[in-house]
Amino acid sequence: MDSGISDEAYQEQILPHVSRTFALTIPQLPPALRIAVTNAYLLCRIADTIEDEPSLPPAATHAFLERFVAVVAGRGDPGLLAKDLELLLSAWTLPTERDLVSNVQRVVNVTAALSEPKQAAIQRCVELMCFGMPLFQSTASLRGLSRSIDLDDYCYYVAGVVGDMLTDLFCDYSAAIAQHRNELQELAVSFAQGLQMTNILKDVWEDRSRGACWLPQEVFTRHGLDLAKLSPEPHDARFAAGMRELLGTAHAHLRNALQYALLMPAKEVGIRRFCLWAIGLAVLTLRKIEQNPRFTAGAQVKITRSAVAMTRTLVDLAVRNDWLLGRLFALAARGLPLASLGEVRRPQPPHRVVVEEEPEHGRRAYGSPAT
Repeated sequence: MDSGISDEAYQEQILPHVSRTFALTIPQLPPALRIAVTNAYLLCRIADTIEDEPSLPPAATHAFLERFVAVVAGRGDPGLLAKDLELLLSAWTLPTERDLVSNVQRVVNVTAALSEPKQAAIQRCVELMCFGMPLFQSTASLRGLSRSIDLDDYCYYVAGVVGDMLTDLFCDYSAAIAQHRNELQELAVSFAQGLQMTNILKDVWEDRSRGACWLPQEVFTRHGLDLAKLSPEPHDARFAAGMRELLGTAHAHLRNALQYALLMPAKEVGIRRFCLWAIGLAVLTLRKIEQNPRFTAGAQVKITRSAVAMTRTLVDLAVRNDWLLGRLFALAARGLPLASLGEVRRPQPPHRVVVEEEPEHGRRAYGSPAT
């Protein structure tokens, strides 16, 4: 990436190289939000890069995530973190992700220039994500998660925290949006879980090829299937039955996501587009999975470019009309199973470790656990 540009320009330049989806949706946001949301996404992507690096043993991954939390909070040395981490990155890490790691200083410079409410929202998101991801990655296996509530917790730490952060940023941006803060907070976790569950269902076979499964065994036990013994061929009707249950749950969460989006004032066209484009594409992905229960790769249920373009066009035409948006959602979701959701909850971390500023020799100093 061009080293002679500003830190904010670097963010804009790197974004499409690390996420085509967010490079499409984030620019729809008003300028007052665009910088902060781009910054938050890039920070989360750095955390993902640390978590996903296969050359790091669990203890080292945990240590780097703690150091990263401290850096985002302004208590650590970004340059030292980048230098130490770059030495350990393998060929698994893409060149653009490596570039992002090497430019941690630039990204946190943007964070530090944001208002205090924006910084607080982003820092909390990063801290919770870095706390929660290792809890699940360290025990990932083909057996899947034990219970549906474990899936809920996993979705919260990798996506729900982002929903909470976006709610805080939206409410900070607009007094009219802040009037609905309580309703938005009730829906934010569900919104994020609907999107995350869609990705989990679509990528189930790719995840299994890497030795991980994020499906809850509890659901498949009802149909007599042991996830540890699952394979893409031959097709197993018991697996299809369990997947159909999860499709219904994801569908229900996306209905909450629509309600979340409709709480945004109609004049906030950019924020509505940001939410609704993602919701529309998720619903269409669920439809493709439901129509092709024998799929053995995510590419087989991927939304076509023409469907993406049509979704954008229809949302743009209806973006200010709540009734029409509801009808479009119903049409897109036609035929999908629909579950009845229980309480949508946020897991409560038992404690967090306060990471103090790194000493010059690079070793980390820890504070006492805080409740």
